[in-house]
Amino acid sequence: MFESLTDKLQGAFKKFGSRGVVTEEDLDQALREVRMALLEADVNFKVVREFTTRVKEKALGAQVLRSLTPAQQVIGIVHDELVELLGGEAPKLASASKPPSVVMLVGLQGSGKTTSIAKLASLLKKDGNRPLVVACDVYRPAAVHQLVTLARQLDVPCHEEGVDIKPAQIAANGLEKARRMNCTHVLVDTAGRLHIDEAMMSEVADLRKQLQPQEVLFVADAMAGQDAVTAAKEFHEKVGITGLILTKMDGDARGGAALSIRSITGKPIKFVGVGEKLSALEPFHPDRMASTILGMGDVLSLIEKAQETVDQKKALELQKKLRKSQFTLEDFRDQLVQVRKMGSLSDILKMIPGMGKVKEIKSLEIDDGEFVRIEAIINSMTPQERRQHGIINGSRRRRIATGSGTRVQDVNGLLKNYTQMLKMLKKFNQGGIRRGMLPF
Repeated sequence: MFESLTDKLQGAFKKFGSRGVVTEEDLDQALREVRMALLEADVNFKVVREFTTRVKEKALGAQVLRSLTPAQQVIGIVHDELVELLGGEAPKLASASKPPSVVMLVGLQGSGKTTSIAKLASLLKKDGNRPLVVACDVYRPAAVHQLVTLARQLDVPCHEEGVDIKPAQIAANGLEKARRMNCTHVLVDTAGRLHIDEAMMSEVADLRKQLQPQEVLFVADAMAGQDAVTAAKEFHEKVGITGLILTKMDGDARGGAALSIRSITGKPIKFVGVGEKLSALEPFHPDRMASTILGMGDVLSLIEKAQETVDQKKALELQKKLRKSQFTLEDFRDQLVQVRKMGSLSDILKMIPGMGKVKEIKSLEIDDGEFVRIEAIINSMTPQERRQHGIINGSRRRRIATGSGTRVQDVNGLLKNYTQMLKMLKKFNQGGIRRGMLPF
């Protein structure tokens, strides 16, 4: 989402180079480019003006320009101000003193509200909670059916009473059901509209008074830009929201909503949707987002993804095999599966500091489907072939290609790359592979 903004900000600061001296004129020129980059990214103009003013005041007030490393310090100030703009510390979901905690999701139709309910339920369940979802969007029958279906996929209880009962009654019955089932959270899906109207606002506001929820989260489509910011502001003024969920953060929007919405509403972004899968909802971390925007990578998120997906027992077994040069095609396939669980390779590379600045990486078009083809080729081999690749002759290669739906050239390419990898690992072994060296 922030690729264009990242490029322009890096270009603005690149002019500082490694100079030992940065003048006030240099700072003004860089901040003009920062201002233009933020405006082009669809950030609210008032937010941009306040942001650049604060950066300049801090740079001049702290005598940064006379320090030994002025360029780095200015970038550090921009980073800190971005963190502050995005909300400062990572916010947490509020909880009731006595379960269940009630969370209402509100927003316009098409923002991803119903899907976000399911994603939030998935995230809460993963953390050991027992959520129940309640279908109160009675004006869109498909929303009720969609929530029931998604809840079934997650094995999460769902309360619905069709579309003929008033939302207030459905919500009250759902809350009572959650208490009987000893659920920790009640997630309420409210009605959305294609545009804001008084009837919708009144109904949602009444529901809020009735339920007294711990959280009222406005779901905003990041692709909608400043329209999402305006809608969030109106919902907050008429209903009272406690936080935000930004959906479609994996899209190609310019990112202005993410950088404006917290400042305009005064409410924190609590979660971001980063994909279509039900597991693709993440807690929002302002510091990590700021680092990503400035092209500094996001190592903490990368580590968390690895910890969630990598089988530690298999990782230790692999280290032992590598020390003995026993890395088979089965091991190779297992490692590809682990990497695929972490997400697309392009997204993983962006999390590594400095990778965003590498021209070859930025222009590299990574085909994640190649992983699928490699896995299919290895799966089409016999157990003996996977353990002893040297026995794979011409006829075996033709059989493997047919079985995997690929070409003989693809099988040859895989075996060639695998052989080169074995040679490289042997060189590592000559120097000794230490614990912790491997990324998997």
